[in-house]
Amino acid sequence: MAAPIVNKEYLQEIEKARRDLRALIYSKNCAPIMLRVAWHDAGTYDAKTRNGIPGGPNGSIRNKVELNHSANKGLETAVQICEEVKAKHPKITYADLYQLAGVVAVEITGGPSINFVPGRKDSNQSPPEGRLPDAKLGASHLREVFYRMGLSDKDIVVLSGGHTLGKANKRSGFEGPWTKEPWKFDNSYFVELLEGQTEGLLQLPTDKALVEDPVFHRYVELYAKDNDAFFRDYAVSHKKLSELGFTQPSSAPKVLVTLTIAAIIAALVYDKCKSFVQDMKTLV
Repeated sequence: MAAPIVNKEYLQEIEKARRDLRALIYSKNCAPIMLRVAWHDAGTYDAKTRNGIPGGPNGSIRNKVELNHSANKGLETAVQICEEVKAKHPKITYADLYQLAGVVAVEITGGPSINFVPGRKDSNQSPPEGRLPDAKLGASHLREVFYRMGLSDKDIVVLSGGHTLGKANKRSGFEGPWTKEPWKFDNSYFVELLEGQTEGLLQLPTDKALVEDPVFHRYVELYAKDNDAFFRDYAVSHKKLSELGFTQPSSAPKVLVTLTIAAIIAALVYDKCKSFVQDMKTLV
């Protein structure tokens, strides 16, 4: 399917959809599942596209075949909620809508602001099952999945911090919250990982791997101590995940060129003014 034309009208629709998502997520208290649908739509990306279907943030998670993947159990609820916004803003692609929902979910629960660039195109093709992380496996599996997307060890750990929101549902094969305040976005996931198994709180093999692996552990310690560092790095990694395989609209480079030209002109004007001032001092 063709990419949307990201003009003034499209950007206005994005902002209206953002406001509607804020109201909807707040009223339904559904931030965790909205973040999850954004992640799961993006997390199927294959940087090498070995089977001809790259996956990634392209809205394909709305397809019934993909919703039926074992890792996506329960996400039909998030897709249905997004349909309420899509009905009001039909010009927005599903791909943009799901990623915008994830950004709003983080922000509305007290997390960092994440720069959102629209323009993703929808796909009717779903990737094969098995590209998302399996919570029953450990560090080597996490690296295999995230490296396939083109992400790093740092991305693995900081994105795992998003488990600060919500809890696992029975339909996912696990049950329980990861943190004591599952509706607040902060660094408590890392704090509680280092504290060890806390009564009633969920720790999966993939969670434990972050503490047991020495490279992952260093990042866990950093984010447990410094919430600002977690927010800063999370915003960067979330944006990266939400743009896997996404080529930004051509309008973005034009803006950059315009700013560059303006900077050159400003520098030339400054040099001329500086020279004029020096000449005046010489005359005086």
